[in-house]
Amino acid sequence: MRDAHLSLARGEVVAITGASGSGKSSLLYCLAGVLPVARGQVRFEGRAFGDLGDEEISTLRRERFGFVFQYGELLPELTIEENTALPLRLAGVRKRPALKAAAEVLDRLGIAELRERRPSQVSGGQSQRVAVARALVHRPAVVFADEPTGSLDSANADAVLKEFLSLARSQGTAVLLVTHDQTVAAQADRRCTMADGVLTLKGAAE
Repeated sequence: MRDAHLSLARGEVVAITGASGSGKSSLLYCLAGVLPVARGQVRFEGRAFGDLGDEEISTLRRERFGFVFQYGELLPELTIEENTALPLRLAGVRKRPALKAAAEVLDRLGIAELRERRPSQVSGGQSQRVAVARALVHRPAVVFADEPTGSLDSANADAVLKEFLSLARSQGTAVLLVTHDQTVAAQADRRCTMADGVLTLKGAAE
């Protein structure tokens, strides 16, 4: 990557599009603190990742960031409600309030009736809604979403994306969205393209 300059404001949605291998997912994982940067800086709330230890960055990812992946990545041995509550449980929240918070966000996404089921017992669209609920349940500052609707048909993709972005914006969570789909990118506040490791701002969504 080179010339990749990007900032995110609270509640803002930014989409990055580009061909496979262009560097867009690598940029996302660098900004999330998953991959180190060889040059330049990643800063969160004024603090450079380079000044933080591995444990501090892990705490940031666990407590201040959320993640949505293409295939949901739910844990098969947990119920839908337990999967959703996982970020809160990992942050030390007691089981009852964590499950209560999970039930509330599942209800906001219209899937509260699924909370006792296992991931194998729900559809792809429902599974991705659960992944969104898990990413947002702890009210993170930023959600990093890598092709979050890439495994869904167009109808499910549109519904899941609208619910995801509406809930994120309502609670002031910024979203960095990597996608190959221009229809998905059009829902963002700003759009960027990645080509040969260079990030270019395309302007606000229409």
